[in-house]
Amino acid sequence: MNYWIIKSEPEEYSFQDLVKEKKGVWSGVRNYQARNNLNNMKVGDKLLFYHSGKNAGIVAIAEVAKESYPDPTANDDKWTAVDVKPVEELNNKVTLKEIKNHDIMADSLLVRQSRLSVIPLNKEEYDFIINLSQ
Repeated sequence: MNYWIIKSEPEEYSFQDLVKEKKGVWSGVRNYQARNNLNNMKVGDKLLFYHSGKNAGIVAIAEVAKESYPDPTANDDKWTAVDVKPVEELNNKVTLKEIKNHDIMADSLLVRQSRLSVIPLNKEEYDFIINLSQ
């Protein structure tokens, strides 16, 4: 199993939207590195759902429901999408500021490339963020 962070502006698509839909298409990614991360996702991989913008932070856990396929919102087939499903909302939002305060996260792409919209995590980083949310 792999672990990822996926980011979305809550005004455009929030975790609550995903809960209502029960399954969503994670599309519209137009960055090559983020696209490559989507392509590496497998069914069952855990996703930390990050609301970006004014009140940014990791708010929930989701899961990959379908591996990458051509993005239906793209004009060409070089872009991909995955299907995701909700798992649960976190007890407390975890902010990037909180994460940056801990050395264990210093090498994470979340800290080093915080603007990337799809970010891989290792299990230790994932577990650490989950513990911060308790």
